[in-house]
Amino acid sequence: MESMITLVYKIKTAVQQEIYLHLKECNTNFIPPLDSKVNIQEYSKKLFEKSVTFEAWEDSVLVGMIAAYMNDIENKSGFITNVTTLKEYKGKGIASELIKRCIDYTRKHNFKEILLEVSGKNTEAIHLYTKFGFKEIEKKNIDIIMKLELNK
Repeated sequence: MESMITLVYKIKTAVQQEIYLHLKECNTNFIPPLDSKVNIQEYSKKLFEKSVTFEAWEDSVLVGMIAAYMNDIENKSGFITNVTTLKEYKGKGIASELIKRCIDYTRKHNFKEILLEVSGKNTEAIHLYTKFGFKEIEKKNIDIIMKLELNK
């Protein structure tokens, strides 16, 4: 019998070290690996200080996270910079639940849109974002910029 996992979803409770450990663990989930694009220690500090994190926890382990910048108040535009789930938790609907929570949050705060950038090679992620209504608006080399319009 498969053991049940009990997840708790939270907003902006992870400290920088927890974000860092989570991103290090998820490094190779990125296409290309995250550490080929950023210094994970500096990136985790930036996320901790400047983003809103949507988190999935099992006990004291951060198993899933979305980090989004909600600081473009003038244009009412949010930007998802990170969507990660620990490998052993993939396929359990965690990323979908976190995206739902991120969308609800941005709606509640009267944002008009959410943007994100994804590697064109990451078909799994593109499929997930499309499922939630994100549409491709621009190509940057192999990366794709996607946008979700929030009406209401």
